[in-house]
Amino acid sequence: MSKIPIYRPYLGKEEKELVSECMESSWISSQGKFIKIFEEQMQAYLGVRNAITVSNGTVAIHLAMLALDIKPGDEVITTNFTYVASSNAILFVGATPVFVDIEKDTWNIDSSKIEEKITSKTKAILYTNIYGAPVDYEKLRKIADKHNLYLVEDAAESVGARYKDKMSGTLGDISTFSFFGNKTITTGEGGMVLTSDDHLANKIRKLKNQGNSESIRYYHDVLGYNYRMTNIQAAIGVAQLNKIDTILSLKEKIYNAYKDGLGDLVEFQKIIEDTTSSHWMCSILLKSKEEKEQIVEALEKENVETRPFFIPIDELPFYDEVKNCKIAKEIAKFGLNLPSFPELGELELEKIITIIRKNIIKS
Repeated sequence: MSKIPIYRPYLGKEEKELVSECMESSWISSQGKFIKIFEEQMQAYLGVRNAITVSNGTVAIHLAMLALDIKPGDEVITTNFTYVASSNAILFVGATPVFVDIEKDTWNIDSSKIEEKITSKTKAILYTNIYGAPVDYEKLRKIADKHNLYLVEDAAESVGARYKDKMSGTLGDISTFSFFGNKTITTGEGGMVLTSDDHLANKIRKLKNQGNSESIRYYHDVLGYNYRMTNIQAAIGVAQLNKIDTILSLKEKIYNAYKDGLGDLVEFQKIIEDTTSSHWMCSILLKSKEEKEQIVEALEKENVETRPFFIPIDELPFYDEVKNCKIAKEIAKFGLNLPSFPELGELELEKIITIIRKNIIKS
């Protein structure tokens, strides 16, 4: 019985051809034509002035913190329900993450609870478009502008999503992407920092490249990092970006199939009006932990992989626990991610849906 994985990248001959071109040219490290091509094509796709390749999505957020001069003593308001990388980047610069609960239906940061957390130390709001669904950006922008705060968009999971007429990746003072192997488009590892502020972009380019001087070779006039993407990774990214519309279309069909097959029995993430999700993960919310465990066990017996929701960040041992994020903790307990890779077939989808329905009815 073949396994149905939670995710598998959508790769083909195009990626192989461009990687082979890199190898034949010997440009395999962080210099080569595909770095520039990938950045320019992403800028055109999104309508953003600067798209800067980096080695992964975590360092993309770290660079955002550095470029905005977030430092020890500063506070950054962020969601308690996301992948740990985003809040870790706040710790990397010595600042303090201040956690806010999520909305019960969208699972994204609850903007109505942000202002009560703002202090004289607050410098930025870092938000995530969880599982590919955009946050209500206009609400966050009003709060950020009112209190003179930076807005940082963690768009790791929402490549290709839209908020009204704007693309995810353009909605922060700085935005970030991840191109890990399970993301909508991938470069294996890899990430990107995006901004229309040229001053911030120049700082990010310098910081990612060991703090190299613009005028003197091998002279490093600021503390920098080796956060560069390789030409091979960028070549894969170029091929992936050329097929992003196909990938998004396939993932939307999978999401709709799950919703049609299970929508009467489980809860799905709410997608707010005038937005489109990337449907990075097809996610469901069950009635109890026991029901969730029963379904996971039944799917495992049929060689179907699932994935739990993120553990609330404050429950991790190197963070301070907060008492006012009850919704995040509830959603985390009862949520389950289902296989959602673009080439998931109709028969495989039918099998997964049938197993879930049988085990919900039993419980």
